[in-house]
Amino acid sequence: MRSEIGQSSTLTQRTYERMRAGIIGGQYPAGTVLGEGRLAEDLGVSKTPVRHALNRLRLEGFLAPGPRRQLVVADLSPERRTEIRDVRKALETIAVRTACEVSSMDDVDYLRLLLIRQRRAADAHAEDDFIELDEELHLAIAAAAHLPVVERMLRTIKGFVRVMRLGTARSRDHLYNVLTEHEAIVDAIERRDSDAAVVALLAHLERADYRG
Repeated sequence: MRSEIGQSSTLTQRTYERMRAGIIGGQYPAGTVLGEGRLAEDLGVSKTPVRHALNRLRLEGFLAPGPRRQLVVADLSPERRTEIRDVRKALETIAVRTACEVSSMDDVDYLRLLLIRQRRAADAHAEDDFIELDEELHLAIAAAAHLPVVERMLRTIKGFVRVMRLGTARSRDHLYNVLTEHEAIVDAIERRDSDAAVVALLAHLERADYRG
């Protein structure tokens, strides 16, 4: 029985991750109706994990009520975009300040490794890889701060940020500029200079390439 419950939980998690990836990747644009039957057929699963995944995505704010009690992919209004930006700034400021106080050298080494990998992605103009590493770096700072709640909240926020960036093309020069901004943040964390780290972070977020 315990094995069956574990398998069901794993299937639900995988279904959720695939549906969330479809939303943040633009496969399901804003306004798309997500019906249990069609999704179950497309994903090759039963309706039960789809139902759980839909409810979780609704609670996270990725889905909204639509006609005939259906769920649709939520549209991000200007007010919602502003809210996302403000919440992100607040959470990441907490993470950066705390990382300056409690992060270990191993934590900083991992941040440096992510920067090396990000530079390689920029050199190759591998935009998707670069964005994945961008998100991983910001989450790694929260992990280095030993703030699991902040990290979980940022993971949700990052999904909205990805939606806000859909359709934005980035040149290689832009990727290098982002990398330089990331390096300034990590440099300040390594120096334990929380004020400089926050200044670098906020300057970076002000230049973030949101659309709309």
